[in-house]
Amino acid sequence: MHYTTNPIAVRYGETDQMQFVHHSNYLKYFELARLEWLSQMEISYAQMERDGILMPVVSAVVNYKTPLFFGDTFQVKVILAKQPRATLDFEYEITNQKGEIICTGSTVLAFLSPKTKRPMRCPDFLLKKFN
Repeated sequence: MHYTTNPIAVRYGETDQMQFVHHSNYLKYFELARLEWLSQMEISYAQMERDGILMPVVSAVVNYKTPLFFGDTFQVKVILAKQPRATLDFEYEITNQKGEIICTGSTVLAFLSPKTKRPMRCPDFLLKKFN
């Protein structure tokens, strides 16, 4: 199961002195794609938090291949890597307007109870959305 964003333009403020997109922005791009996908599936982070479900990122990996520059456009592909249990495991691939792979990566989000601060199982409504 996967989702790909529409093309996104690199903004000047996302670049560094070398004119590359700063490395920290790639995690923001991953999050943007993940939230956009969940929104497309009618899954609301805000509603989950109101319902007592937190989803902090507990692991993040970014593998840089070649830089993006101001004015480039790119797309982020996000893939659900495995069936949710106590975590959601996502993989990512960012490609530029030429179809070149810019970077790959992954994140793991845990389901966490806000009261106990302990892990919990994936809620049933999410399991249904991801099946």
